[in-house]
Amino acid sequence: MHLNEIDLVGFFAAVLTTIAFIPQLIKTWRSKSAKDVSYIMFALFISGVSLWCVYGWEIHSIPVVIANIITFILASLILILKYIYEKQEV
Repeated sequence: MHLNEIDLVGFFAAVLTTIAFIPQLIKTWRSKSAKDVSYIMFALFISGVSLWCVYGWEIHSIPVVIANIITFILASLILILKYIYEKQEV
């Protein structure tokens, strides 16, 4: 199997979006609560989603691009809300 440069971007995006959930899973499991959201998890997830957008654009896949733009926006909103809510607790 030979991967060209853009295939490597797609593969890297898939890896990032997949492993991004591991820190949150561990944190949720240890705390027995889903209340906390991991900044690291969302940083990895948003990075991976961004690369999926690049990959989708390069392979001319509008569904991949649109789906990942929406996911990027939703994940970013969750991260922004986490920041806002943490500031309100102080």
